[in-house]
Amino acid sequence: MTMPRITAVLVNYNAGPELRHALESIAAEMSGQPWEAFVIDNASVDGSGAIAHEFAPQARLVTNTENVGFARGVNQGVRLASAPLVLIMNPDCRLVAGAIDTMAAELEAHPECALVGPRILNPDGSLQGSARGDPDMLTGLFGRTMLLRRLLPELPVSKRNVLPVERGPDGAASIVADWVSGACMLARRSALQEVGGFDERYFLYWEDADLCRRLRQKGYHVRYVFGATAVHRVAHSSRRAQAAAIRAFHESAYLYYSTHVAPGGSHREFGRRLRRRVKRLIARGILSARCYIHLRSAS
Repeated sequence: MTMPRITAVLVNYNAGPELRHALESIAAEMSGQPWEAFVIDNASVDGSGAIAHEFAPQARLVTNTENVGFARGVNQGVRLASAPLVLIMNPDCRLVAGAIDTMAAELEAHPECALVGPRILNPDGSLQGSARGDPDMLTGLFGRTMLLRRLLPELPVSKRNVLPVERGPDGAASIVADWVSGACMLARRSALQEVGGFDERYFLYWEDADLCRRLRQKGYHVRYVFGATAVHRVAHSSRRAQAAAIRAFHESAYLYYSTHVAPGGSHREFGRRLRRRVKRLIARGILSARCYIHLRSAS
């Protein structure tokens, strides 16, 4: 049996026909080449997981009896993968022609790179802002969807949180980024295995920032590829469980902050531990208030 060139992993939760569009775009990209896909269905109730059967034998369906979250679902697929490269893609995302070849070429050109992400567009053609700087306390004010970043895009903090990139400097095919969106990324399977994949404590959101940070701590780097494009309908699946998605976003944001930005110190570092504890309490308060406001707005 021919070794597949890539393994695609899609975690599906009530994505409806969007899953078909995603798989169609992968099949078109891989036409004439060996590939495989695993659709990890997180207990969908709309029957969308069965769409995977339309793309057999390349695509296979793995059905969970409960919604185990995005990180755990991806890890399930990665454990089943046999290709050296793993395409992690949301079912509400589709590839534009040439995306996989372009991303794979960048991984080949940079052996120390663990994963790459494409330029991600909204359905209206606007740039989604998928190349980003490491999150910190100000990300909650100047993040990708926040009003302050849109009003003050030239501030250094705005540019640091979402890299203002349309094309490569001096014709570069890609640039190094702190992290790229998990909506679509192509990764070396060996690198994912080295860090244990996604941290399964993250049910939804921020697991991509955490993964990229842990890969960088291992000596790898992450790249954003200008010539590869994907189109993403943001939060298509989570609209069916909006309140749960809002809570998951804020819980994951706090987990990331308490793990990477203000972690606990050793017993010998009492002063530092105290300062970080205060920072975590402030972050918890801000995120709880933000979550409450968003829940009220969504109701």
